[in-house]
Amino acid sequence: MSVLFGLLWPLERFNTAVLAIGKAIAIAALAIMVCLILGQVFFRYVLNDAPNWTEEAARFGMLWMTGLMAPLAYRMGGFVAIDMLERALPRAIAAILSLILMAITLWVLLIAWERGLNNHIDTLSGKGCSATLRWPFGIEIGKCGEKFQNRFQYASLWVGVNLLILVNIELIIRQIITLAGQGDRLTRLSNDDMAGAD
Repeated sequence: MSVLFGLLWPLERFNTAVLAIGKAIAIAALAIMVCLILGQVFFRYVLNDAPNWTEEAARFGMLWMTGLMAPLAYRMGGFVAIDMLERALPRAIAAILSLILMAITLWVLLIAWERGLNNHIDTLSGKGCSATLRWPFGIEIGKCGEKFQNRFQYASLWVGVNLLILVNIELIIRQIITLAGQGDRLTRLSNDDMAGAD
């Protein structure tokens, strides 16, 4: 059991720190995205001439917001869950079922990791250039010059899958510790700031 706690504590601290940074970045991305969309609506309907880059920039913010907030929501239990069966089963069987479901989730996430890297980031479309987004001040980076490379958008979901894998491993370790009767030694993960799907 001490081995599991030895694995859990650094992973728990790492996830807490990284997800807090991700939350701050996601909040900023959401604020920028809302401003861009409102600006686009204003320019399109009031001045009849919207900048063409605002829609793609808002999508960029939405992708990063999703990639950074999904792991936090998963860790805090913020995803929608159908738990009728789990509530109907005895506690030990429900915990084993939950562990099996987390193992299946890890398997799916590992497939998503490989597909995200090989089918999105490191492909022709990922290496392609953005239609409208450009680096500020005329900076030129890589083969696209002053335009963004699409992989900067696609990387958001791959980063999110990496964080989801780390959170999933943490939750699996926590579930095994709980099944072993040591759950009272674990720190509580739920957060009153997160709205649950109750």
